[in-house]
Amino acid sequence: MSTVSIRDLTRNASGVVDEVMRTGRPALVTKRGHLVAAVVPIDAESVEDYVLANSPDIIASLAEADADLAAGRTVSHEDVFAHLSDSDAAA
Repeated sequence: MSTVSIRDLTRNASGVVDEVMRTGRPALVTKRGHLVAAVVPIDAESVEDYVLANSPDIIASLAEADADLAAGRTVSHEDVFAHLSDSDAAA
């Protein structure tokens, strides 16, 4: 895994991306010596999975759903579909 400063990334973004694509290994980006980001290889089929797995909003929603499930706060699929049907009829 390589490390590149934000300044070097700005000057040579294409070269850094080419290196990540060629090696398949991420490049860590630093700013004033502190890690701030990573350039990671990703293929077209993995984009949606990557975004969903790394979105703070999605992660928070999944944690909330897990807590609801553990506490028994659930609704049957029949009730959900009935509610949706009622909503559609009212619209």
